Amino acid sequence: MSRLLAWSLVLVTAASPVHAQRRDAAGFARAAARCNAQLTCAPAQPPTIPSQQPASGSAWAIAASALLPGTGQAILGNNRALPYLAVEAFAWTGYLNHSLEYRRHRDGYRTLASRVARAPFSAFRPNGSFEYYERMTHYLEAGRFDVVAGGGIDPETDSTTFNGAVWQLARRTYWSNPAVAPDTSSAEWQRAVAFYRARAYDQLYRWSWTNAPREYAAFIALIGESNDANRSAMTDLGVVIANHVLSTVDAYITIRVTRDTRRQVFGVEGSLPFATFRFGGKDRPR
Repeated sequence: MSRLLAWSLVLVTAASPVHAQRRDAAGFARAAARCNAQLTCAPAQPPTIPSQQPASGSAWAIAASALLPGTGQAILGNNRALPYLAVEAFAWTGYLNHSLEYRRHRDGYRTLASRVARAPFSAFRPNGSFEYYERMTHYLEAGRFDVVAGGGIDPETDSTTFNGAVWQLARRTYWSNPAVAPDTSSAEWQRAVAFYRARAYDQLYRWSWTNAPREYAAFIALIGESNDANRSAMTDLGVVIANHVLSTVDAYITIRVTRDTRRQVFGVEGSLPFATFRFGGKDRPR
C-alpha cells in the first residue's frame, strides 16, 4: 500500500510542471483572444524585468534536490516539495522494513538447515552462500563427496543427490563415453575430477532432508519469503533513486523556465485597414 501511494505521488509530482505550463499558455491565449475581439489594443508597456536568481542559488537548489528530494523545490518556493519528501520517506521506510524482513527469513532458513539437515554430518556448520541454500530446494540430499575413503577421490554416483548430479554433468562434459570410465591418469578423468571438486560439497556442507519432510517444506517457504522480501527491497531502492533523479531534473527545469519567462516581453497589437478618399473636398471613409 505504501509503495502504491509513493508511486501515485511521483506521478502527481511529474504532472504538476506540465499542468502549470499548460495553464499559463491557456491564460495567454485567452488574453490574446480578448484583445483581438476589441479590435485594437494599447501598445504593451515593457514590463520591468526582475532580477534573476544568482547562479550560486540555482546550483544550490539543484544540488539540494539531488541530496534530498524536495529541498530544492523548497528553496525555489515551489509547492511540489512536500510530495517529493513524502515519496522519499515512504520509499526508505519500505526499504528498511523489507530489508529487515529479508534478514529475518534468511536467518530462519539458515538456522533450520543447520539444526535439521546438516547436524548429522558435522559439528561445525558455517553458513553457506545463497546458492548453497537455493540448491537445497532442488535436492533432498547433497550426497557424499568421496565415496571410498583413502586414495584418490571417488565421486558420488547417485545422480538424485547434488554431488551425484555434478559428477554426472562432469562425465557428460569431459568423457567421450559417460558410461565408461577412462583411465584415472588420463586427461579426461582429470578434467572431470577438477570440475567435480570445484562444484561438489564436502562433509562440512553435506545435508539431508530425507527424514524431515515438514521441516523441508518450512525451509522452502522461508526461502521463498526471503526472496520476495529482497525483491521488494530492491523495488523500494529503485523508487528512491528515481525520486532523486526526478527531483533534480524538476529543479533544473523550474530554474530554466523561470529565467526564460522573465526574459520574454509580450505585446499584442490589432488594427483594421481603412482606405480614405476625397469627396467634395472632404475625406470620407470608403
